Amino acid sequence: MENFNQFVIYDPVTVVLNMALACILGLVISVIYKTTHKGLSYSQSFMLTVIFVTIIVSMVMMVIGNSLARAFALVGALSIIRFRTVIKDTKDTAYVFIALAAGMAAGTSSYFLAVAGVVIVSAMALVLHSMNFGSIVKSELILRFRTSPKASDAYQQVLDKFTNQANLLQMEPSGDTGEERTVFMTFDVVMKKEDAVEDMVKELDTVSGLSELKVIASKTDIDY
Repeated sequence: MENFNQFVIYDPVTVVLNMALACILGLVISVIYKTTHKGLSYSQSFMLTVIFVTIIVSMVMMVIGNSLARAFALVGALSIIRFRTVIKDTKDTAYVFIALAAGMAAGTSSYFLAVAGVVIVSAMALVLHSMNFGSIVKSELILRFRTSPKASDAYQQVLDKFTNQANLLQMEPSGDTGEERTVFMTFDVVMKKEDAVEDMVKELDTVSGLSELKVIASKTDIDY
């Protein structure tokens, strides 16, 4: 237990080196987060938070050293702080943990562990991102629009021209009667050519009786 009672004082060169490495690793983690992020929950503040967390944790580890008393004092001091920010994407939690781990390794001068850990996790994140690992969505686009019954043949011709597959997912009648009756349609669309989406939208926009046209990319998200 004697080792826990001996305060470790880091020399200035080691302090600067540890914090510089933590800053670099935090930047790498944040860039990987930005590169691999999918969906609508992207946050610039989260990128900055990852960098700050890595640096701050390295400072905390140097403050603690191998002093058990300092560790308990720090826990007591931090217990008065309440963090109520909700992480929207569960994957973001992993980036917080890798930032904590990198900061702890850098702060304890475990340079190889810090660098190797961030490199391996970053490489894995990039590989899984390129593979679109875990996705169950097979469609490319979600196409939604409101149409009148008279326009069914016209929009179907456009879909046949630009898509290999167009499966009807939802049909929602407006509740009106007579000529004012419209139907809100949702299609699961697989394009013949990926760069032909704009052309398809332009032709659909010219169809008489069709309105509220929306195209949603669904390669990574299934919420529509």
